[in-house]
Amino acid sequence: MKNPIIFQNIPCTLVTGFLGAGKTTVINQLLASKPDDERWALLINEFGRIGIDGALLASSQDNELEQKNIAIREVSGGCICCTSQLPLQIAISRLLSEHHPQRLLIEPTGLAHPRELILQLSASHWQTALKMNAVITVLSGEQWQQIQYRDHDGFQAHVRDADVLIINRYVQLDTSEKQALVEWITKLNSQVKIIWAASETTDSSDVHSSDKFVANKLVADAYSKTLNEQLNQPSSIISNQRKISIAHPQKSMIGVQSQANSLATVLPSSSSISETEAQANADSDLPYRYHEEQQDFQLAGWRLPAHYILNADDLQNWLLALPNWERIKGVVHTSDGWMQINFNPGSLTTRTIDPQTDSRLEIILQLGNIVDTNAVDKATEKSATENDAKASSILIDWEDCDRELMALVI
Repeated sequence: MKNPIIFQNIPCTLVTGFLGAGKTTVINQLLASKPDDERWALLINEFGRIGIDGALLASSQDNELEQKNIAIREVSGGCICCTSQLPLQIAISRLLSEHHPQRLLIEPTGLAHPRELILQLSASHWQTALKMNAVITVLSGEQWQQIQYRDHDGFQAHVRDADVLIINRYVQLDTSEKQALVEWITKLNSQVKIIWAASETTDSSDVHSSDKFVANKLVADAYSKTLNEQLNQPSSIISNQRKISIAHPQKSMIGVQSQANSLATVLPSSSSISETEAQANADSDLPYRYHEEQQDFQLAGWRLPAHYILNADDLQNWLLALPNWERIKGVVHTSDGWMQINFNPGSLTTRTIDPQTDSRLEIILQLGNIVDTNAVDKATEKSATENDAKASSILIDWEDCDRELMALVI
């Protein structure tokens, strides 16, 4: 057996934010600034079982050299930090031992409470291996405008545990609303550094559009520079937590085993599913679909063979007609070619991508007013109050959804 590999002070950055805040965009901006001669690693925690973000990020890296120097690993099937430290330890250990990165980025699921992850990364066995830099949190101005987000504890939790707050999608906010947003942030976290993301909108019809283009580029360059600087700023949030953790030491992992197999034997006992295991399970029988409830949300996902081609317009219309959808992501073979789909209530984004090995689609629905008809008991067994509540709910029949989606295949 080889001696354990000891890693020390590898710069590590958490990129957090509520579901649909725009974390993937910020991570892409960070990856775009990576020096060609550096090796970076990205750990993505997906709430659903089907990995989408890894495919989206990998497909966005156009330069072949960049692809070779960015290792992306996904942990799907639940929050990496909710149940135990084991899934997180395994995922990070594999990335470090297999790819020897010079920098690590971690994107937890948007439905996670970042405090749990911060507590884990403050444990003694990471205090020498990882140099924790500023926790970068992404906040959507569009989401903040809606009271169901502002008052949501999970939405607020990301602000409370941020060193740096990137505010995007704020162009519709007027001056008084921006001030109200800053005051709301300050009440939750008076120490956080606020960075307003550069706006991507331009007015090409303006006679001075060329001047605006130059001005916008200067703003974008300044924002990119400020964002990249945060990669080397120490995290006061994690530093303070680590001081607390030192007083309560736990069993530490002395080194990281270089043999992947020694870690792989432990993985099935965890509640999270690695991308390798998930793909093996799904590839055995495509098309594949799952649906489940987690926290206040319903999740559903599909993986389809690459030769299934879906009508692009009908697919978009079908997705947008789903009730109470909170997030829709996918890489899908359509009549318009291979498309990346990234929808949240404030932004609908599609773009063409290179061909993929299969189509992947995942949706997250707000559970509050949704009932899964596959799990509904007979009405005669329910009280009048329960029946009245269900009468006002939206019924979801996932078998019908399967048939509707398959009907879009051309």
